[in-house]
Order: sequence, then C-alpha cells, then structure tokens
Amino acid sequence: MTDAGLLRPGAHRGDAHTDDTAVLQALLDVEAAWVAAQAATGLAPRAAAGSARAAARASDYDAGDIARRAEGGGNPVIPLLADYRRRLGDLDPDAVRFVHRGLTSQDVMDTAMMLLARRAAVPLTQQLSATADALAGLAEAHRGSVQAARTLTQHALPTTFGLKAAGWLAGLQDLEADLAGLARLPVSCGGAAGTLAGSLALFPGAADAAEQAVELARRWADELGLGLPPHVWHTTRRPVLRTAETFGAVCAALGRIANDVLLLSRPELGELREPAAEGRGVSSAMPQKQNPVLSVLLKRTALTAPQLVAQLHVAAAQYVDERPDGAWHTEWPALRELARLAVAASSHAAELTAGLTVETARMRANLDASGPAVLAERISAVLAPLLPPAAGGATGAQRVQAVVREHATDRPGMLDALVGLAAGTALADGTPVDRGVVAGLLDPAGYLGANDLLIDRVLERHRRSAHERPSTPRTPPGAPA
Repeated sequence: MTDAGLLRPGAHRGDAHTDDTAVLQALLDVEAAWVAAQAATGLAPRAAAGSARAAARASDYDAGDIARRAEGGGNPVIPLLADYRRRLGDLDPDAVRFVHRGLTSQDVMDTAMMLLARRAAVPLTQQLSATADALAGLAEAHRGSVQAARTLTQHALPTTFGLKAAGWLAGLQDLEADLAGLARLPVSCGGAAGTLAGSLALFPGAADAAEQAVELARRWADELGLGLPPHVWHTTRRPVLRTAETFGAVCAALGRIANDVLLLSRPELGELREPAAEGRGVSSAMPQKQNPVLSVLLKRTALTAPQLVAQLHVAAAQYVDERPDGAWHTEWPALRELARLAVAASSHAAELTAGLTVETARMRANLDASGPAVLAERISAVLAPLLPPAAGGATGAQRVQAVVREHATDRPGMLDALVGLAAGTALADGTPVDRGVVAGLLDPAGYLGANDLLIDRVLERHRRSAHERPSTPRTPPGAPA
C-alpha cells in the first residue's frame, strides 16, 4: 500500500522533512547519537559511535515492514531496534551492546519527533524569510497605492496596499520568537518510568551517578542539535504543544494572506493576481479559468491546522501516571502532519508573494466606485464643528451626515452641497472653507492616517530582523539537504 498524498495536494512540498523515511531517519539518528554520547563520556569505545552512525541510514531499512511489525508493541521503535541491532551487528558486533541501553521507547520516539520538527523548521524559516522579504518589497513599493479598506466586507475608509502588505508582514514578524523556539526543542530522557534509573545504572558505584546521567543526556542532546530540558516530560507535554502551536500559528498567518488574495483576485475586484505557472489553476471543465490555487492551498492548510493542534491538546490532557496509555500514540500523526503542512505552506507563500501582481488602477477604480461617502468620517470631523445647529435643531454633525447620505455616490453633487453648507465658515487657522478645501476633503489620498509611519515601523523591524538573520541557517545533524 502507498500514500502518495492524492488527497492533500501541494503537501508534498513538506514530505522530504516529514515523510516515513524522514521519521525513520530521525529514529535511527536518535539511537546512533545515544551511542555517540556514551562514547563521549567514556561509556563506549569511539569506534562504536562510528559504527552506530554507519548503520543508521534509513534507505537500508524497510519502513513498510517496520510499520506492520510496530503493531505488536504499539510503536515503531521496537521493530526498528531489532533491525538496527542486526545491521549494526554485521558492522561491529561489540557496538550492539551500547544501543538503547538506559533508554525507553518513549525517550526515542519523543526525541525523534522533536528532531523531525527541528529539521522541518529549517526550510520553514528559510521560506518564511523569503516571504517576509517579498512582503517588505510590496509594502515599500505600494505605500502610495490607494485602495478601499474593507470592514465587515464593506468599503470603510481609504488605505494603501502597502499598508496591507505591511500588515501581512507584521503577522509573520509576530511569529519570530515562536520560530526561534523550534531551534531549541528538547530531547526526552527519563527511562522506563521517568526516574532515569536506567541511565544511573550505567555508572555503577559512582557517588555522582545522577549528575553523570544528566551529563550523558546533555551530550546526547548536543549530538542531535537539541536542548536539554529541565525535567522529564514523558507525561508533561508542553514541548509538543509549543511546537504544534508554532506550526499552527504559521499556517494561520499564511492563511490570512491567502484570504485577502482570494478576495481581491475575484474578477469583479481584480486588484491582485497570483503568479502563473504551467498547469496551475486549470479547470477540468472551464478552460478559460485561472484559479488562485496557491491561495486555495494556503487556505486549506489554515483550515486544517487548528484541528491538529486541538488533537494534541486533547492528548496532553489525557496523559496519566508516568507513561501514557494511548494519548501518546495520537500525537505522532498530528504533529507530523502539522510540520508537513507548515513547510508546504511556507513554500506556497514564498512563491505567491514573490510573484504577486498588484493592479493599482483597479484598486483606485474600485475605491472611486464606492463614492465620496467613503470619506464621511473625515468630512464630518472637519466640517461638523464649524456648523451651527439648524433652525430645526439638527446639529452640525447631523447636517453633514444628511448631505453625505443624499450624495453618497455623487462626488460633484456632494462637493456642491458641502460648499454651500460650509459657506462663510473657516478652519481653525482662519482658512476659509471654499471649494478647494472641500475638494481636498474628498481626496482619498489625503486621508490615509499614519500610513507611512505604520509601514516604516514594520519595515524597520524587518530590516533589523534581516540583519540579524544568519546567512545560512544551521541545519541539524542528519537533516535532508
């Protein structure tokens, strides 16, 4: 049987770091690193570490056969260990005795899942950085491209596409601390019952056996590029939840971008267009269509991720005793799928933002089509305080509102009416409210709030982040190229 991903289009972009081969490689690397850690602390010969690594190539193992045999013990570590010991025995019979000693299956499985997530974080952060760079470029290039801001689906006030792109970028910037946490994921080391008894047994008679056991775990973490946790987390699952929440937050932030692109690329709006590619966006029945597939897939991912995160929270709430009974097993597919979807989504987003076409003329035309009423807030704020109450008792604000309602889509009519309404009044600086002043109030480009400042703040944060970004992100040991 195969699972080629027919029902999750586009998710294959994350397979190299999350598929069964990647899981198998992570498990093997965890076991080999444990032998290497023992060698580093004098518990095993150096040659054993080299042999352990040589036997830890996923391509030498049958993942399908291991998966079938995993049913017997409830996890893949047990059958994999049998195969690993047999292969290592062919290379270095003496090294076999150092495999897995002091560990339990959960130590290996949990650590492998953290390693898998850590490795997936490398392309994820690279692609999110590319997306951020593209969004920064859009924010700068379009800081003056006026369009309609929409609230509750309706035209609200003028804004710019540059500010919208800066908002998308800010959503990614808010994830920086969470993404940094993916580089510090912990090993899981507790032994059979979370007491480290098995590790202490490796140092018989030593007065400081507990400290040496912790040091062994530290060496193991260093071998894998992971961190040493402050406690045994066999049934305290915050490391898993933090990891899942980060992947889920990435999917949500990218889904938010996709939602805007999907809306603004509708033909009746036509403000944005996805980059074209051979075979992308085609319809089986309507050859004239060019579907925004990248955004569709990003939205798919954003809608899928929350349920996976929720599954991990449900599992965490069901952990019992010192080792779990079933809740643990539900974590693996959920966390793996989250990592896969997040990596794929980051790839889709990088491609989308790098090639996004911005139709500034359509943006302005759509804004103009909403009529001068879109500037009602500005008109009322300037003119209402200048007008005395009407004979019938209507306030200045009510008088302005009446004109705006009457001429909501008629700019010349509103201009004439407001000029007549404000005749004889003056601004606070003494400037008479004449036709030129009122025409200025009806110019959308003159009512953009703190547009430039808000964009500049986001871009400055991006420049700082890009300056601090390593030129080549550190790849964890054994990660796919």
